[in-house]
Amino acid sequence: MKSLSNYTKFTPYLYFIAITIYFFTVINRAEGLTAYPILLLGIPFLWQIIKPNKYLNFLLGITFVCVSSYLIIVYFTYLFKIFNFSNHSVQLIGSGSLLFFSSLIMALWIIRNSLKESL
Repeated sequence: MKSLSNYTKFTPYLYFIAITIYFFTVINRAEGLTAYPILLLGIPFLWQIIKPNKYLNFLLGITFVCVSSYLIIVYFTYLFKIFNFSNHSVQLIGSGSLLFFSSLIMALWIIRNSLKESL
C-alpha cells in the first residue's frame, strides 16, 4: 500500500498528459501537421514527473485552476441561458462539461501537493 501512495502524487500530471494526447490525436486526424504544437502543452507536466520543481508545480496548479474556473463559468452561462451560443460551441460545452470539472479537481490536487511539499 505504501508504494501506491507514492504514485498518487503523479495522478494530476498523468491526467493532463492524457488530455493533451487526446486533443492531439483528435486535431491531428482533422488538421494534420498543425496539431503538433499541442504536444508542447504536455512538456511541463512530463517535466514534473521526471524532475519535480515546486515553483513550476505551483504555477501549473494556479494556471489550470484559473482556466478551469473560466470554463466552469462558461458552462454555467450556457446552463442558465445567459448568452446564446453557436451549435458548435454547444456541442463543445456539452461534451466538455465533465472535462471542466475534472480539470479543476486535478489542478486543486496539484496545488495541494505543492503546498504539502513547501510546508
